[in-house]
Amino acid sequence: MARQKHVTRMKSLLESGVHFGHRTPRWNPKMRQYIFTQRNGIHIIDLQQTIRFIDKAYHLVVETVANGGVILFVGTKRQAQDSVQEEAIRCGMPYVNQRWLGGTLTNWRTIKERIDYLLKLEKQQARGEFTRLVKKEALSKEKEIARLNKRLGGLKEMTRLPNLLFITDIRREDIAVKEANVLGIPILAMVDTNCNPDPIEYIIPSNDDAIRALRLITSKMADAVLEGKAILEAGEAEVDEAEAAGDEDISRYLGPSTMAKLKAAEEAEASAAASKSVDEAVEALTEEKETNPATPAEEKE
Repeated sequence: MARQKHVTRMKSLLESGVHFGHRTPRWNPKMRQYIFTQRNGIHIIDLQQTIRFIDKAYHLVVETVANGGVILFVGTKRQAQDSVQEEAIRCGMPYVNQRWLGGTLTNWRTIKERIDYLLKLEKQQARGEFTRLVKKEALSKEKEIARLNKRLGGLKEMTRLPNLLFITDIRREDIAVKEANVLGIPILAMVDTNCNPDPIEYIIPSNDDAIRALRLITSKMADAVLEGKAILEAGEAEVDEAEAAGDEDISRYLGPSTMAKLKAAEEAEASAAASKSVDEAVEALTEEKETNPATPAEEKE
């Protein structure tokens, strides 16, 4: 029987320090089941469980992205900032690696307006419109672009609320956690031994302070995004190929999942068309009666 292939190896987790929790007095008892032992006053995370949770998280991200979903990467503390930015950019997903702005999710419409304003300023700058302004005003706009980019730069490509949040430190990002919970947006997060895992739907028991641990797990989630995008693009290519085939049997080009989705869409379209036909027939009959009203005797006959 072939051994199951995991997303990451035990050796990589050990070398990155993923297993080191916090000092025992700082622990949260709700993390008890994920702790293997304690050594020199420090809790040691059970990496066998961590490996399984990373596998689950990886497949969750792949599935979410393959279905057209958006993953928002969040990590604002110093150790996580670079990894979050670099990996999110690598996989083409939005990110927040500076201070979380209250209302980023719950007041998304206002945040989106600020993003649109930033994009407008950048377009004006690219077209050379700032050169026509007085020096003081041009400098003011350049500073505004820098300020907005620091706060919102990672969200410029996010046109709607995300389908999933990936968070590197839930204690640090407590406002992001609360906003996601309010809106019912699921959270995937690295959870250390001093954290309460209850608000998190998908956890990865892990050291959330070590730079190497943060980079390792964040990079795996970015890899999952790229795999999900490849599946999404392959599905779109299948549909394009089938359409190009014209009247040929498209089942030769599409997989079972894609065929099931197409069949469901066709049935919904047929049902809507049938309903429309009935409505049109009733409307035509009503108009005919209004145009040629029958006498009571004729109606009785």
